[in-house]
Amino acid sequence: QDKNKYNSPKYRMIVRFTNKDIITQIAYARIEGDVIICSAYAHELPRYGVKVGLTNYAAAYCTGLLLARRLLKNFGLDKIYQGQTEVDGEEFNVEDVDGERGAFRAYLDIGLARTTTGARIFGAMKGAADGGIDIPHSVKRFP
Repeated sequence: QDKNKYNSPKYRMIVRFTNKDIITQIAYARIEGDVIICSAYAHELPRYGVKVGLTNYAAAYCTGLLLARRLLKNFGLDKIYQGQTEVDGEEFNVEDVDGERGAFRAYLDIGLARTTTGARIFGAMKGAADGGIDIPHSVKRFP
């Protein structure tokens, strides 16, 4: 194991559902408290053409996709990691590009939500994975 990983953050993709909104954030932990580096909300989706149904599975996917593209743009990785260009529902995993910076890896944090098959949380995770974030997952819980 490398010895130069001291104090390097382990990023989490936080997904929370309220009655009217979906909250997705990328954060890492510090002793002083969590540091949020990027966030996307479902109430932002009407700017991009999604007018109604802001808490369903499709809105969760769109919110995860918005978070991924926004995060990669902040880190300057949006040109290197395009994500899934044609969305066809197939399994998509982000691989590191040789000679470039590594893919952004984040781990899913769902809080107290139930992890049932077809849950909306996995829609947000699939959107972020299709957007170009490397999230370790299996396709077992997708609908």
